[in-house]
Amino acid sequence: MHDADAAIALLKGASAAAADVFKTILTRGPISRIDVARLLGLSQAAVTKAVGPLIDVGLVSDQLELPRDGQPGRPANPVMVVADALVSIGVKVNADEIIGVATDLTTHVLAVDRRPLTTTDRDAVVDAIEAGVRRLGDLLGDRAGRICAVGVSVSGDVDTGRGIVRESAIMGWTGVPLGQILSGRLGRDVLVENDVRALTIGEHWFGVGVGTDLFAIVTIGRGIGSGLHINGDVVEGAYGVAGEIGHLPLTSPDRVCPCGRRGCVEAVAATPAIVAEVSQGHGKDLTIGEVVDLAHRGDPIAVRTFEQAATVIGTAIAVLANLTGPQLVIIGGEAVSNFDLFETHLRAAYAAHAFGAAGRCQIVTRPHTFEDWARGASASAIRRLAENRA
Repeated sequence: MHDADAAIALLKGASAAAADVFKTILTRGPISRIDVARLLGLSQAAVTKAVGPLIDVGLVSDQLELPRDGQPGRPANPVMVVADALVSIGVKVNADEIIGVATDLTTHVLAVDRRPLTTTDRDAVVDAIEAGVRRLGDLLGDRAGRICAVGVSVSGDVDTGRGIVRESAIMGWTGVPLGQILSGRLGRDVLVENDVRALTIGEHWFGVGVGTDLFAIVTIGRGIGSGLHINGDVVEGAYGVAGEIGHLPLTSPDRVCPCGRRGCVEAVAATPAIVAEVSQGHGKDLTIGEVVDLAHRGDPIAVRTFEQAATVIGTAIAVLANLTGPQLVIIGGEAVSNFDLFETHLRAAYAAHAFGAAGRCQIVTRPHTFEDWARGASASAIRRLAENRA
């Protein structure tokens, strides 16, 4: 049975224990009821009571065929989420493009829509998001009736609870009630989330964070951001701000950040800052591709600029590690494709400033496409529904 309306109603009305059971099956399945009970500290009877309605509405199945292991006795009967029972929409907002994806419950991408932006004017961006979401519905065909959630991710200070973009330097927005506007346009609730936090939620539920207690994501590109996953959950901060290493004051106060403050990491290490520095040094406007090419060819201005950026990023990651002690830091973002220009000085700066055992933290790169960022927005919306968050 696949009754999308009944499934959504069940999740929205779930008790805390039932929500935990569904979330565990979603992120850990296939998994036995016994293991669900053990992980959550619930009785097997409580787990069975929660699983029954999930099976009835088609969200969960216990009909998975597994090979027998030759051991005597009744084999465990695992349960797993029916991934295509519901569909979620995720949208990543960039200054020059809207990227939208439709995914199943495990964030497997079912459809993609990309549309350019020629302005960051609020109304124009809202129009583009609405058009993209509606286009995804068209691409889904009959499955559009299974859409359960919409998530939108934006760079900056985002009040997720109220759906307000409080400040986004990249978009030039202040106090934009994006969630309310989009909900009115689309006729359904819309979750608005910080883009790096959304990416971290996606990794937490469906990537490296599954079963991992403590990791961080650092993104390098148009901005420098980070998301924190501590003690099994993504850190949101009391006021919706956490992990903003791009705005640590680690550089000269002469450097003005797009956020309006001085000395921020982004003022030196973000892609626009690197391009501006090298362009000024050469007395002409350059693109990031040209700047990267110059650095690879050993141009002293470009090489020095990337080294300076790498040093401040490595220092910022050391600050992050000293404060939170992650096992793993994943470096992502569009600039990862040029990580060879950052790596040596970034790792040296990290080693110089990491305190004691924090230096044992592993730093790895993981390329993320903009579709991955949009998947993070979808994962954020799925998480809100699965955890029955208001």
